[in-house]
Amino acid sequence: MACSTPTSQTVSYLESEQISVDSAATTIYKRFLAPSDYITLASESNSFAEYLQTLPLKPIGSQVKYYDGGKKINRNVYCSVVDQDIDPVDLQQCADAVMRLRGEYLFNQKKYADIHFNFLSDGKARHFINYAKGDYSYAKFRKYMKYIFSYANTASLRAELNTRPIYEMQIGDVLIQRGNPYGHAVLVVNMATDSVGNKLFMLAQSYMPAQETQILVNINDESVSPWYPLKEGEIITPEWRFTSTDLRHFD
Repeated sequence: MACSTPTSQTVSYLESEQISVDSAATTIYKRFLAPSDYITLASESNSFAEYLQTLPLKPIGSQVKYYDGGKKINRNVYCSVVDQDIDPVDLQQCADAVMRLRGEYLFNQKKYADIHFNFLSDGKARHFINYAKGDYSYAKFRKYMKYIFSYANTASLRAELNTRPIYEMQIGDVLIQRGNPYGHAVLVVNMATDSVGNKLFMLAQSYMPAQETQILVNINDESVSPWYPLKEGEIITPEWRFTSTDLRHFD
């Protein structure tokens, strides 16, 4: 279920000096420095994790835009905006944004045969190589993703992902609930660890209506936001409540 968003906390705590932020940096990895005693995890070159950590960000203070150009009213939810265009139709919502980033990574790596997502109607995968029919242009890829967005959702994505124990979390994993009638999905885009193995993670989401992907704040612990401590139990994000058993991963 969607949780109500507190009004007492805002994106202003990027300016509160309770966390270290390089406001001039333009990627997730470089903008959000790990808290004291933690080190940001390094990722393997050309991996999905590296792709997510190096996602480009809009300047600090940028406001999330909806698909129609309107601005997201509630700014208490996020602290940065991923610099990625979205189509001017109400399609790229939560699970769609996760699939878009996974698809973009695979397309960038020219792993065309690995680009596939399941439809809700029959649970079967629709492969980009079949859709493309030899046209592997970026324009064709974007048309394919719109096709996927129209017939897939949180339920279909959750069904095709594999479960992962919470303490084995990796960058690129997904917290996802199928919901009734609506679910939600957020993507792990960064992680950090300390010398004794405690870990923190960072989340990104889109939402309804379709909107730009955003880096979520931690409404429960301003001192480490936008990082979240890795632990079992509830994971409360600004617009949804997950549990640690909701963790899934791509093959």
